[in-house]
Amino acid sequence: MSFNNLDTVSAYTKLLALAAEGKNFDFRKLLDGARVQSCKAAMAGGLQYSWAAKSVNDAVITQLQALADETELISKYKMILDGETMNTGENRKVLHQLLRGQLGKAVTHEGKDLGKFYAEQLARFSAFAAAVHAGQIKGSTGKAFTTAVQIGIGGSDLGPRAMYIALENWAEKEGCKKMAAKFISNVDPDDGAAVISSVKLEETLFVLVSKSGTTQETLANELFVKNKLQKAGLDASKHMVAVTSETSPLANNPQYLDSFYIDDFIGGRYSATSAVGGVILSLAFGGETFSKFLKGAHEADKLALEPNILKNAALLDALIGVWERNVLGYPYTAVLPYSQALSRFPAHLQQLDMESNGKRVTRSGGAIAYSTGPVVFGEPGTNGQHSFYQLLHQGTDIVPLQFIGFTESQRADDVEVDGSLSQKKLNANLIAQIVAFAKGQEDSNKNKEFPGGRPSSLIFGKKLTPEALGSLLAHFENKVMFQGFVWSVNSFDQEGVQLGKILTKKVLSGKSGDSALDELGKLLGI
Repeated sequence: MSFNNLDTVSAYTKLLALAAEGKNFDFRKLLDGARVQSCKAAMAGGLQYSWAAKSVNDAVITQLQALADETELISKYKMILDGETMNTGENRKVLHQLLRGQLGKAVTHEGKDLGKFYAEQLARFSAFAAAVHAGQIKGSTGKAFTTAVQIGIGGSDLGPRAMYIALENWAEKEGCKKMAAKFISNVDPDDGAAVISSVKLEETLFVLVSKSGTTQETLANELFVKNKLQKAGLDASKHMVAVTSETSPLANNPQYLDSFYIDDFIGGRYSATSAVGGVILSLAFGGETFSKFLKGAHEADKLALEPNILKNAALLDALIGVWERNVLGYPYTAVLPYSQALSRFPAHLQQLDMESNGKRVTRSGGAIAYSTGPVVFGEPGTNGQHSFYQLLHQGTDIVPLQFIGFTESQRADDVEVDGSLSQKKLNANLIAQIVAFAKGQEDSNKNKEFPGGRPSSLIFGKKLTPEALGSLLAHFENKVMFQGFVWSVNSFDQEGVQLGKILTKKVLSGKSGDSALDELGKLLGI
């Protein structure tokens, strides 16, 4: 299997010849009801992906299919599913899809069946959560746990936090919310103090998440929490579990009620469907809800094997992103969920996308002469409309947009105002924005003129359920994976976060040997 630089691929050369056509795509003429009906693909979890408002026509689609075929994207995905070493930077397998179910060969490492290992951990933390809910596992004073607090950072916080917020209202409505969940991530002591002050420590179970068991910020927050527990006269070992690797100092440690395991084949930003997300989500909503979430992700992983890009939403989304980034020259992407439940989803996607494909060398360390991952940002609608949409509509840069919407709210506690329910108002805003961005508005007053030509996609469904959320998460994970293959980058390491960690240790040592570090340290009292 070859991983070639994008600028050596013949289909890419043919795409470049269509650049002018793409930049001058006539949305006013071409975006109509028929196009909306025809330009959509089924996703898992009852979702659909629409590219009707993207600046692509049949000629572009034909060349995107040729690009997918020439770069062997489906075959490379199958290599991941079969357990090939696809993380070249760290010489590791990439197995987050295996957490949701087996789609390739049985994957083993040093004699261990990893699919079986992940299933065992799922069963273990599901049973643990059930025991907590039944009152069989209690705090050190004999009180039942009512709140779970996750201590982690990066992928140990962003994904699980976003997923919890996404399902909290749904679980309240369905009557399956078991415990409240909170999160401590920032090493800033104000973060930990704010969370601690909002809970009853006697009734709180802490979930410490660190794969290596050495993450500086996480261990600092662990000590902060343990100090608070001890001052309250509580036995910290009865109020804390660990999610870690089997070789870390946290594993099988009597300082914790229990330990649940992941391994080096699960990257932090891809770990929401592992014990990293599974423990806190199972405690909050029960193991059955987490299993539904996994089911949605697994079904999405299966659909991503389809070689026809018009039937593979994740692959098509990825390829249109390459078209926009490399041919049309757009360096940004905005993720705009019209769902308050997805308020932290853009933050998770920032890490997923930018940490994965924000690379300037190939998988083999060679130079890259073309653009790779875009800058990703976003906020839920309609908040964003009253914030940064001004730039999106009338600014000098074109920013591709990814909208997400649902016909029903999660709680259905709605009220009619001026002849329509709030959910209808929300969706009316979403629809209006898609057309406004695409078609714009002519006006003799240039200050009121909207140029249009701003492309967007839409992921939509009936309601944000656990299955739909799993599908949505896997869609973006697979989109990022496919784009990484096209760009020939390693989407599964993150060397870009390491230098800052090294320099931080030098600053704290007081012997950095770098006068700039020392003087800057003095400015902030170090």
